[in-house]
Amino acid sequence: MEKKTPLYDAHVEAGGKIVPFAGYLLPVQYKAGVIKEHMAVRTQAGLFDVSHMGEVLCQGKDAFDNLQMMMTNDFTGMTVGQARYSPMCNEQGGTVDDLIVYKRGDEDYLIVVNAANREKDFQWMLDHQKGDVTFTDVSDDYVQLALQGPKAIEILSRLTDAANIPEKNYHAVLDAEVGGIPCIVSRTGYTGEDGVELYLAADKGVEMWNLLLETGKDDGLIPCGLGARDTLRMEAAMPLYGHEMTDDVTPLETGLKFAVKLKKDDFIGKAAMEAKGTPIKRIGMKVTGRGIVREEMPVSKDGKVIGQTTSGTHCPFLGQAVAMALVDSDSCQVGDALQVEVRGRKVDVEVIPLPFYKREK
Repeated sequence: MEKKTPLYDAHVEAGGKIVPFAGYLLPVQYKAGVIKEHMAVRTQAGLFDVSHMGEVLCQGKDAFDNLQMMMTNDFTGMTVGQARYSPMCNEQGGTVDDLIVYKRGDEDYLIVVNAANREKDFQWMLDHQKGDVTFTDVSDDYVQLALQGPKAIEILSRLTDAANIPEKNYHAVLDAEVGGIPCIVSRTGYTGEDGVELYLAADKGVEMWNLLLETGKDDGLIPCGLGARDTLRMEAAMPLYGHEMTDDVTPLETGLKFAVKLKKDDFIGKAAMEAKGTPIKRIGMKVTGRGIVREEMPVSKDGKVIGQTTSGTHCPFLGQAVAMALVDSDSCQVGDALQVEVRGRKVDVEVIPLPFYKREK
C-alpha cells in the first residue's frame, strides 16, 4: 500500500499524473508535460514535492563519531547550518545510500536519505550505532519542497528577508521563515540549477506549495513531477542510487572521490574500498546513432562487452540523447566510439565528459 505525501490532493487538483514511486503515490508530470517542466527549471523556475525523502536525527555526545564511522565523507570543521554530501557504505565498500548531513549543533545532526532507502538506512544506522547516540526517524514530521531554477532565489526573496536565504551552496538557515511559515531553507538541489530545498512542518506543506506557486507564476514558475526531476539530474550527470550506485558499486567507482576521505582514521567499507581499487568507472555517452538508450543495456567496444548502462534518456535542454554507464576502467576514454545494444540492435554512442550540462555561474 503506497503512502501519500501531505500534498497529494494538491497534485491531483493541479492535474498531476500520479504513479507509484519509492512506496509513495507521486506526480510523474502535470498538464504542461515533462519537456516544458524541464525547460521551466533550466530557464525560469520549477517547484517539486520531494516529501517522500527521509529525514533522520542523529543526536548525542557521540553523534559526530557515529557519522565519521558510518559515512565516507569527513564532517570535521562543519559549522552550524552547513550541509555535507556523503555516501554511506557497507563492509565490502558498496554503497548503502548517498545522503546529506546538516549540522544543527555539536551533538545534533539532520540526515536526509533517499525515499526508497528510508527504512533500510535507518535500520543500518541503528545496527551500527555506538556509544551515546540516538537515531530518530522524523520523516513523517516534514514536508520537503524544492524550488529550482535561475529565478528561484528571486521568487523566494519576495517572501522572506535576505538573511533567511543562504548565500553559499550546501548551507542552510535552520530557523528561517518564508511567508510567515517556519522552515529550514537549504541551498541544495538535484537539478543542476541554483535553488533551494525547504523543510517545514507537514501540516504547512499545502500552504507553502500554494504560496510559492502564486508568488512565482508571473516568472514562469510551474509545478514539476518525477519525470522532469529525472531528466534534469540526468543532464547534470548526478548519480542516482539503484542506478549509478548500488550495494556492489563503491562511491569511487561511480566517480564520487570528492566525498570519500580515505585519509580519515576509519569508516565502514574503507579497507575494502582501498583493496578493491576502481576496476570499473562511470562514463558519459552521447547517442550518435538512432535510438534512445535506457538502463541495463550492454555496452561494447570493437565487439567486446565492456560494461552496461545505468541511466539514459533524451535531455530536453541539450536536445541530445545521452546515457551513463559503468564500464571496465581501462576500456575506453573520452572521444571513443562505443555501441549499446538496444533490444537486439547496436546503437552507436560516443564517450563524452561528465557532466553533460553545467549551469553558467
